[in-house]
Amino acid sequence: MKPVLVLVGRPNVGKSTLFNRLTKSRDAIVADLPGLTRDRHYGHGHLGDKPFLVVDTGGFEPLARDGILHEMARQTGQALAEADAILFLVDGRDGLAPLDHEIARQLRGLKCPVFVVVNKSEGMDRGVVAAEFHELGLGAPLAISAAHGDGVHALVDLALEAFLLPEAGEEKPDTLKVAIAGRPNVGKSTLINALVGAERVIAFDQPGTTRDAIHVDFERNGRTYSLIDTAGIRKKGKVFEAIEKFSVIKTLQAIEAAHVVILMLDAQQDIAEQDAHIADFILQSGRALVVAINKWDGLESYARSQVRATLGRKLQFLDFARTHFISAREGTGLKTLFASVESAYAAATANLSTPRLTRVLQEAVARQAPPRHGAFRPKMRYAHQGGVNPPIIVIHGNALDKIPQSYTRYLENTFRTVFRLTGTPLRIQFNTSHNPYVEK
Repeated sequence: MKPVLVLVGRPNVGKSTLFNRLTKSRDAIVADLPGLTRDRHYGHGHLGDKPFLVVDTGGFEPLARDGILHEMARQTGQALAEADAILFLVDGRDGLAPLDHEIARQLRGLKCPVFVVVNKSEGMDRGVVAAEFHELGLGAPLAISAAHGDGVHALVDLALEAFLLPEAGEEKPDTLKVAIAGRPNVGKSTLINALVGAERVIAFDQPGTTRDAIHVDFERNGRTYSLIDTAGIRKKGKVFEAIEKFSVIKTLQAIEAAHVVILMLDAQQDIAEQDAHIADFILQSGRALVVAINKWDGLESYARSQVRATLGRKLQFLDFARTHFISAREGTGLKTLFASVESAYAAATANLSTPRLTRVLQEAVARQAPPRHGAFRPKMRYAHQGGVNPPIIVIHGNALDKIPQSYTRYLENTFRTVFRLTGTPLRIQFNTSHNPYVEK
């Protein structure tokens, strides 16, 4: 699993700026998932060949005893318990503050490595600006500028050097890992019980702590599966009820560790914003996906038509995934559900030949050429596969950085239709050739 870096520090030291730098986003809320407070955000970090999860916490005031500051401190404490490495940010321009000492006292008792990061050091002598922070007793401070990116790459290299990072590519697994994700009380555990019990197979649990996902292994039609039962990600107002029971990080890691994710929705509740957030995280993780609308048996015809309309409107970006209307309690619709799980994984790991990819690309361009950009029209020469799960198609040519998003979607739909890539995200990368005469 990807290592988890947690950003901590007193207010206004630049945690969100560093978060945005690591996640390559403009807004710290880019990774705001339901079930988190407004000041605690999760995102994908990727610096060079080093992928990781990064957590942005609110201003940490560990001595707060009530009110929002106390709740923020509890949230930060939970994030620290989940961390593989902690980046303790301090302000190089303000200098050492009393609150920095109090935070340092809290961090000294933790088992994971802590790095003192002296932010806002642009234009200053790094040795001088970092000197006074040695007295925090957490090792040699590292001076950076999150706003300008100075020293950030070296910081991440140091923080991650002890972790084995995921390797590119993926082999066919003996056990297919399927994560069941969704809001609380949509029927995730009921679905797992129905799948295991109905088939009369040998099943065994691998429980972790109360903050871990539960893995249930079983066999079905000769295939071994590992079902990952995750806790529901609650909406913002209810996060504190769940925070001791389950870690949001564990849910996100379970999604990333899975080969296929079943996103469960409740047909008897409105499709809410947090459903879309969970779906977006699955999509950004590149996981193959199947959508299951549960509790379908309790709806009248009109209510069912309303659910279908709402699904198409609010989750239109998941139109590549198959949708199943099921009842986990009654056990209806489960056979076709797992057929789609197999189909989604097959699509996610499909091998696409270069000659056929290039031929499909050329036919797509012949039907509809990319729009001109000024006096020139982008020219696409050939395509090849750059990775699996999700499939990555790399297209080579000239002026491809001028391809609009609408044309990229056209190519995605074309490749998806021809190669029958249902149930998996598809990513297209453009590789533009260098023009040796551009400066002449």
